[in-house]
Amino acid sequence: MTSGEDRTSQPTAPRNAGPHVVRVSGEMDFDHAEQLGAMLAEAVDEAPDGSDIVVDLRNSSFCDSAGLNRLLGSRQRAQQAGHRLVLAAPSHQMVRMLELTETAALFPLIPAVAL
Repeated sequence: MTSGEDRTSQPTAPRNAGPHVVRVSGEMDFDHAEQLGAMLAEAVDEAPDGSDIVVDLRNSSFCDSAGLNRLLGSRQRAQQAGHRLVLAAPSHQMVRMLELTETAALFPLIPAVAL
C-alpha cells in the first residue's frame, strides 16, 4: 500500500435482493419431477443472497404428489440457504392440492410475477 491510500474495510449494505424467478411450464408430475428438482436446485444455488425464489406457475397445467414433493424439498433447501420459495400464479388445482395436503401455509402465494 502506498502512502495516502486508505484501505480500511468499510461495512457494506446488503445488495438489493430482488426475486430470482424460475418459470415452470407443462406438468409437474412423476415424469418431470427430476427435471423440476434439478431446475429448482440450480435456482437455489444461483439466487443472490437473501433473495426470494419465485416459481412462476402461470404456464404449469398440473401438479401431482411427485411435483409437490419436489417443491417441498426445494423449499427446505431454499430455507437452509437463506431464501424463501414463493409460488406465483398457481392454478386452482395447485391451490386445492396444497390445501388438501395441509401444505398451503408453507408457501407464500402471489397472484403473478412482475415482469
